[in-house]
Amino acid sequence: MSTDVFILNTAVADFRSSEFKFVEKLVVPGGLAKCKTDYMPDYTQLQYKQWIDKGLVTAGGPGNSAPLIARAGLNVAVGVNLGKGDYDGLDAQGRFFSDVMTSNNVDMSQTFVHPELPTGTTFVYEKGAKERGGIAYFPNANNDFDFKYFKSAVARLNPKIVYYMYSGLSDKGDANKGRDLAEFIKWSRRQGIVTIVDSHTLTGKPQKLISSGTTVAEYKLLIPLLPEVDLFFTSSDEGKMIENTLGAPHDWAAFDENENNLHFINFLTERFWGKNDRTRMFGVTVGNGAYEKHMLPDGKVEGLNRIESRFMAGDVVDLVGAGDSFRAGLITYIARNLDEFKAGRLKFAEAIQMGNLFAALYIKAPLGDRYINIKTYEKMLNVVRSEAIYNSFDELMNALK
Repeated sequence: MSTDVFILNTAVADFRSSEFKFVEKLVVPGGLAKCKTDYMPDYTQLQYKQWIDKGLVTAGGPGNSAPLIARAGLNVAVGVNLGKGDYDGLDAQGRFFSDVMTSNNVDMSQTFVHPELPTGTTFVYEKGAKERGGIAYFPNANNDFDFKYFKSAVARLNPKIVYYMYSGLSDKGDANKGRDLAEFIKWSRRQGIVTIVDSHTLTGKPQKLISSGTTVAEYKLLIPLLPEVDLFFTSSDEGKMIENTLGAPHDWAAFDENENNLHFINFLTERFWGKNDRTRMFGVTVGNGAYEKHMLPDGKVEGLNRIESRFMAGDVVDLVGAGDSFRAGLITYIARNLDEFKAGRLKFAEAIQMGNLFAALYIKAPLGDRYINIKTYEKMLNVVRSEAIYNSFDELMNALK
């Protein structure tokens, strides 16, 4: 069985509770902090298991993408590090992550069981009243990601698409100032594989950083990476911080959001594309859709289009993973239309709408079953191609039956 998509790194169990008040000693409310394993709370494996049994945990990282792609009917594998333990060879967090993936038909055969470091673990301080506290992320085994080991996994699976999550969240994955990841992406491309990487905001209060022009060191890891990667989408706020770090100061407050998004995409593509002989697609996700710009194999640049989502009706349950689920929809579409993508004949706007649909279905799903709304690719494509604007979530779900 051939593999459509291979998703790498950042396996994590996301624990959410009002008990985790310690998080605000590590990170400001609404922010995310990458923390050292030594600072991880001394909870027992039994305590983790009890929280898991109570449903206070979700699978992060590839857990925001892989099961969605698999439910759409594609063959998906995950290559991650999980911690060793007493739950059928894994620690409680690793067993939870692995079980969630396998229950959704995700191939976990390329898992590396780390003999010393525990599975990546995140604590989300739920403050209530719709106010999110800080997020403390402990990479643990993710910090020891080995490109040599996972090159062998890529060679075994020969996937259509390799998706690395995330630049900025792994000590070894980000080593050599990001050049190791860039070399891995370049190597994957030379195997004929389409590549996508995303980055992760490592801070809270982005608006304050944007207005002050503050730089974020982790975004410098993108300098060797972006010339190599085929697909790159980031959020509007993160885009501003990326440009603050990699470019000249820009007065974001002087322009509206549409102008700022166009400005950022042009900055990114003009700096990192150059001339090439392959299709590339970069963009920005916003609350009600996405922007995209693409380059064809002959070097012709097209797009800079804003594609508004037609699927936003209904209440949002949780926005965590919105960008990941968008990218899941995007690469699902590209994997199903790979020859068209490589030849530059892809229906780019349709690909974006597939990403919009995946994201809308994901952020409106209950936390206890984040994947329940995803249907087969054929059903999703029919809705995308219907060109209807859905005025209620029930109307959308009825169209997907």
